[in-house]
Amino acid sequence: MGAARNTSRLKLTLAYDGRPFSGWQSQPNKNGVQDHLRKAFQNLLPTPVVVHGAGRTDAGVHALGQVAHVDVPSERFAPATWIAALNANLPPEIRVMRCQFASRDFHARYSAIGKTYRYRLWSNAILQPLEMGRCWHLPFRIDRELLSDAAARFVGSHDFASFSASRGKPDENTIRTIQWIDVRAAKDLIRLDLEGTGFLYRMVRMLVGSMVRVASGKENLAWIDGLLRHPAIGKSGYTAPAEGLYLLKVKY
Repeated sequence: MGAARNTSRLKLTLAYDGRPFSGWQSQPNKNGVQDHLRKAFQNLLPTPVVVHGAGRTDAGVHALGQVAHVDVPSERFAPATWIAALNANLPPEIRVMRCQFASRDFHARYSAIGKTYRYRLWSNAILQPLEMGRCWHLPFRIDRELLSDAAARFVGSHDFASFSASRGKPDENTIRTIQWIDVRAAKDLIRLDLEGTGFLYRMVRMLVGSMVRVASGKENLAWIDGLLRHPAIGKSGYTAPAEGLYLLKVKY
């Protein structure tokens, strides 16, 4: 976790449109956001760097407040110069929004104490074309009161095993704490903001998919209660599309 004495640790806050990329994590096709950030640093430094992110986002998922840290040669550039130099070497869909020097024990992932996600729904037969790829289009009306009631079921500490996907091996601990879920609507657009101390793989998308399932009358609130009380009985089975999800903020 520590860095050599001749290096400084940069804390970067990034925003990106997830549509062109294969998610955050480095990929064999070199099209992860992490790959593009690493390449931008390679264009500016004589030796490769390791880019650490606060967490993975899937292909198609967006970010307004992803955080990364990188160790760079000391006194190479001021933070404002790093922002300009990196953005000049990144695809236009990825921007470094903020940059600051951090202490040597700061870690983008392990120092985080919580994350805030946003999910956007468009509930109308016709999708506003400028929202394409930026929200989940529901070509029907949903019960917004039921949506809020379903969201309230998830607040608190629960075993969320039924609302997570597998990366190939089971999570040792599937208990997580959601501190709040805020549901707001403006005409056809519905916004769900969720803050928690941590999230399992695809957990936010499965929570939203399950909320919509209830709000559209295809499941009831007791179904959610049962999956929370008895996580061993199975998975929710409903995952919201990636394009409606945004990593809003990482808390430290």
